[in-house]
Amino acid sequence: MGSLRNPVGPLPSTIYWRRRTVMFAVVALIAVLAIWAVTSGGGGGSDGKGSSSPTGSHSPAATITAGPVPSGTHISGRPGGRDTDPANGGTDSNGGTGDGTSDGASAGAAAGASGGDTAGTTGGTSAGTSAGAGAGGATTAGGAASAGTGSADDQVPAGSTLPTCSPGAVSLSLASAKNAYSPGETPVFQLRATNSGAVTCKLDFGPRSAVFTVTKTPDISHVWASDDCPANASAYLLQVPAHGTTTYTLRWSARTSSPRCAAPKGAQAAPGNYLAQAQLPGYGAKSVPFVLSQD
Repeated sequence: MGSLRNPVGPLPSTIYWRRRTVMFAVVALIAVLAIWAVTSGGGGGSDGKGSSSPTGSHSPAATITAGPVPSGTHISGRPGGRDTDPANGGTDSNGGTGDGTSDGASAGAAAGASGGDTAGTTGGTSAGTSAGAGAGGATTAGGAASAGTGSADDQVPAGSTLPTCSPGAVSLSLASAKNAYSPGETPVFQLRATNSGAVTCKLDFGPRSAVFTVTKTPDISHVWASDDCPANASAYLLQVPAHGTTTYTLRWSARTSSPRCAAPKGAQAAPGNYLAQAQLPGYGAKSVPFVLSQD
């Protein structure tokens, strides 16, 4: 403590006291500057994001003077509807401006496309149905039709790359929808193909490949056959899914036919006992009996 009061050194003590005075003055100045920086920087800038000003430092808010009140109606635009200019379009409720010419053209194009799609779908469906029925059916010269069809989902085009079904993997069975048919009823027969293999294949049920015949029993006289006078002898291919079945349904008109469209033909089959038979190459003949009842 004595050295603080009485500086010790080769120089006079007054020099040491001056140095101490200068040092203390510098430290005090730095402290004052630091305090000033803190107080002035925390007072907030022009954006108002700093600390709050001392109480009473806010200036009173200026008085807001209302503007002139407009006279007349507040609606500056004309009401919509018939008065709207069709050439310039109108403004919708969401603020979007629509062009009358463009909207009309778009609506017309949409209506035309819809009409075209409808017409195309209707025409395509009708044409496809007619073609499908014709491909699998046979028509007698007497005007009564006998037609066969399969499921539309199972039908495949003539150029299909599916392999042809083989008798080793596919078996056939024939059934009649009813045992006896009353006068006016159409006899219906179902030829079912069952695929026990692991590969989907195709079978031709066209009238020249899948030959259906109806004979009268017990004399086994010829009554009708699908290949006697077919209206369309084209192939009628159906796919048989792996481990699945496909059914081909034949509706017989109950009228007679003769080979190569010869007579007699088109006569109503008489009541009695009959045998329906279906035969595909390699699969043998499948048959089922039925009855055409009397009045």
